[in-house]
Amino acid sequence: MSEPKPPTPTPGDTYKGWLFKWTNYIKGYQRRWFVLSNGLLSYYRTQAEMGHTCRGTINLATANIAVEDSCNFVISNGGAQTYHLKASSEVERQRWITALELAKAKAVRMQAESDDSGDECPAVPPTSGQGGSCRNSEVQSTLRTLSSKVEDLNTCNDLIVKHGSALQRSLSELEGLRVGGDMGEKMRQVTERATLFRITSNAMINACRDFLSLAQSHSKRWQKALQVERDQRIRLEETLEQLAKQHNHLERAFRGATVLPPSFSNPALGNKGGGSGKGDASDEDDDNEFFDAMEDPAEFITVPADPKYHRRSGSNVSGISSETGMDDQSVNFDELSLASNPESPQPLELEPVRQRRTRIPDKPNYYLNLWSIMKNCIGKELSKIPMPVNFNEPLSMLQRLSEDLEYYELLDKAAKCQSSLEQMCYVAAFTVSSYSTTVHRTGKPFNPLLGETFELDRLNECGYRSLCEQVSHHPPAAAHHAMSEKGWTLRQEITLASKFRGKYLSIMPLGSIQCLFDKSNNHYSWKKVTTTVHNIIVGKLWIDQSGEIDVVNHKTGDRCHLKFAPYSYFSRDVPRKVTGVVTDKDGKAHYVLSGTWDEKMEFSRVMQSSKGENGTEGKQRTVYQTLKAKEIWRKNPLPEGAENMYFFSSLALTLNEPEEGVAPTDSRRRPDQRLMEDGRWDEANAEKQRIEEKQRSVRREREREAVKAASSPEEAVCEDSVNDSALKTDVVETGTEANEVSDESAHPDNYQALWFEKFDDPVSGETLHIYKGGYWEAKDQGSWDMCPDIF
Repeated sequence: MSEPKPPTPTPGDTYKGWLFKWTNYIKGYQRRWFVLSNGLLSYYRTQAEMGHTCRGTINLATANIAVEDSCNFVISNGGAQTYHLKASSEVERQRWITALELAKAKAVRMQAESDDSGDECPAVPPTSGQGGSCRNSEVQSTLRTLSSKVEDLNTCNDLIVKHGSALQRSLSELEGLRVGGDMGEKMRQVTERATLFRITSNAMINACRDFLSLAQSHSKRWQKALQVERDQRIRLEETLEQLAKQHNHLERAFRGATVLPPSFSNPALGNKGGGSGKGDASDEDDDNEFFDAMEDPAEFITVPADPKYHRRSGSNVSGISSETGMDDQSVNFDELSLASNPESPQPLELEPVRQRRTRIPDKPNYYLNLWSIMKNCIGKELSKIPMPVNFNEPLSMLQRLSEDLEYYELLDKAAKCQSSLEQMCYVAAFTVSSYSTTVHRTGKPFNPLLGETFELDRLNECGYRSLCEQVSHHPPAAAHHAMSEKGWTLRQEITLASKFRGKYLSIMPLGSIQCLFDKSNNHYSWKKVTTTVHNIIVGKLWIDQSGEIDVVNHKTGDRCHLKFAPYSYFSRDVPRKVTGVVTDKDGKAHYVLSGTWDEKMEFSRVMQSSKGENGTEGKQRTVYQTLKAKEIWRKNPLPEGAENMYFFSSLALTLNEPEEGVAPTDSRRRPDQRLMEDGRWDEANAEKQRIEEKQRSVRREREREAVKAASSPEEAVCEDSVNDSALKTDVVETGTEANEVSDESAHPDNYQALWFEKFDDPVSGETLHIYKGGYWEAKDQGSWDMCPDIF
């Protein structure tokens, strides 16, 4: 009987099989599944690992293949990687050697062709019909030549197979005669050599046959693809020519706008433009900055406004004001008035301003495996994950909310705006600025205890006061109230919902933020976007903000739609980009905002809008003709050495600074947070557990008192079930954060906030906690008897 023909490797095919790989002197050779594909040799422990876990890969283009003995061979790429392999037999080893040599030759050839492809390409591809027919005939001639050569090789192969089989039969018969031991061994070796010769010959023939088959099957497809590329190139050339003409037209229009006499230009820009009417090329480049469409299907694009609008802005102010509600000159005059307003407080002349600290102790370099803690928490709420202080930052969530006031000047400017549409721009910029402090802040803030407060009194320095209180922990919710002497009030109630997804962590802020202005009675509201922390398991942690925000003026109906573009590796757009459009109650656009949430925002006035061409998804985009963009907000630089201080901003460095006269429930008095800031993390972890256990005890006592207060028999019967539920919660919550719960519906809050009360806002239709007063009076009197002992 003749043995079945073994599979022979061919170039371009994937060759797989089991080999024994040397691991170490203890385990020796271990059986591994090897895959040879596209010039790369990879191995896995089992075939099932091919879809997800590769144990190693070596590039054959730079590898050296050496045979040691009948079954062993070595693959090395110059010392960095070396595989000592062993096959089950000499025939199997030769099959692998043949496949590896063929794959290596192909890889080297492809690498050389890619390096020299530029020299082999013709300078000018033929585009005429005659050139195309010549190329087709050349391809057909090449195919005929290859076909004849392969026919000759097939004939040789048939002869080799015929004579090889006869030789094997003869040698097998000689081996069966058993003339002598040496004779039989010699015949066996000759038989193996003949088999190897046939395998190598088959590999050569199969390679040629496959090449011919591919060339014949793809010949028409190649010709069609080539013609498509030629047509596409012609269309691109025509499009490029049209774009060049449009660019030339826009450039001439822009130059016509910049060479106007001073009397027709914006007087607020007189110093910048000077008396020259020409200007240099660098000024033109700086002024001609406009945002193009985003990689993600953009909702709108902006282009420079027609020069006639520049002329009208100086000669017909009233006309423009009637159309847009705020002309370009008033924007600049308002900015100048903000800088020179006599009502602006000058605290340095009234009383000395307290010197705030500019440094905190450097962050210790303690190593802790995050995956060991997070691997069993995939899909759970973040507040239910027991986290040591090693992953925290020495600030509470109440202090992080107070950081939203880092750029309070934007609200000061908004309070002085005469136009509600321009005021909307400043409020929108303030909304974006609150995320600038989070770009490097990967640490988790401390979860506040129920009843914990935080005050930020900057009345003398900045003209505002702020107060936060943890009003609930089923679910955890914090209320914030800030009031300024400049005529604005900011209030918010935020509840954080979070999910751990394995590779990333999503934090979804729930609740509303409201801003009220005394002078105009404008009432704004908006919500926050989703924060995502990436590379939880492997790599460097980084934060992204994504989603959409609608800032609504409930009095006038004005609206600003902000879009936070999520980061994309394949996008050519700037990362962390934010765009927005300010519209009135009728939906007419008046301002366009653009920038990034970690650096700056600019706004430009819309002079005209029109519907443009369809985007990548068929959605029609709006084209806005705008004036030159003006910067409305820029991030303050981080203090020196911020990378060693949790990347805190100048304001964040002062939030946990000890102050006299604050309430006993203030976050500055929290001992575990203070120990962490001082670098005593082991003591901080122990103190954190003590505080959490104390709050759980207070909570159980509060639930028992609520049950005892019930007078009906049915409510009395519920006491045992509530107590049992509380005992179960003790087991679930051991070692967790202070506000962790196993079932929120089973433990309703019986806590009444001390400084805030629930309020149904008739303007926005939302329910939230608002400040009811009394805190600052209690501070002035030093009377804190009503405050609970939570620390």
